[in-house]
Amino acid sequence: MKILVVDDDKEIAQLLEIYIRNEGYEPVSAYNGKDALSVLRTENDIGLMILDIMMPNMTGIEVLKELRRDSKLPVIILSAKTTDMDKIQGLISGADDYVTKPFNPLEIMARVRSLLRRSQDKMTNDEPDVLDIGSLTINKDSHEVKTSDGTEIQLTALEFGILYLLASHPNRVFSADEIFERVWRQESVVSAKTVMVHVSHLRDKIEEATNGEKVIQTVWGVGYKIEMK
Repeated sequence: MKILVVDDDKEIAQLLEIYIRNEGYEPVSAYNGKDALSVLRTENDIGLMILDIMMPNMTGIEVLKELRRDSKLPVIILSAKTTDMDKIQGLISGADDYVTKPFNPLEIMARVRSLLRRSQDKMTNDEPDVLDIGSLTINKDSHEVKTSDGTEIQLTALEFGILYLLASHPNRVFSADEIFERVWRQESVVSAKTVMVHVSHLRDKIEEATNGEKVIQTVWGVGYKIEMK
């Protein structure tokens, strides 16, 4: 499997290449956003992208928005921007994770392993392959969500994981920590705001595709659920 590193700082890209090789993956590098999109169109077997935000001509956010038009490729943003609003913007744009500079390469690789595991692992066999929730059909095997008229809703791996978790346990309330631990498959080490941003973006996509259908409910002070009568 190939991992695409996109950063205009060649020293950072080369450092990450070393660690990616040590993990048994094949690194591919691009030093600007346009080249990154070109690589994605021409290279086979790219399983994840590590993407810098601050690049000339085309920012990482612009790359991410272009990518999310038709791809669910896992993306880790790597950025010197450290405010909550910067992180929220990255997540809203479709990133699966956000790491700030300066960074520990070992932490980056731990996040890479976790994200690839989430994207590749099948959910347990006792969970249904297809779920029907309201006007939505959720297919576990294909990771597709479609409306009753056949329109596919483009979701990231994390958004799909959150939706499937809630839909496969109707009426049960999951806290932000529980959602993080089950979907991210790590102990909860981030604020509830990270989960909140992903849920908010997921809701927006569902409501846009279904003319306002409110599938996910917030139980204030507790968490989130999908209610089935």
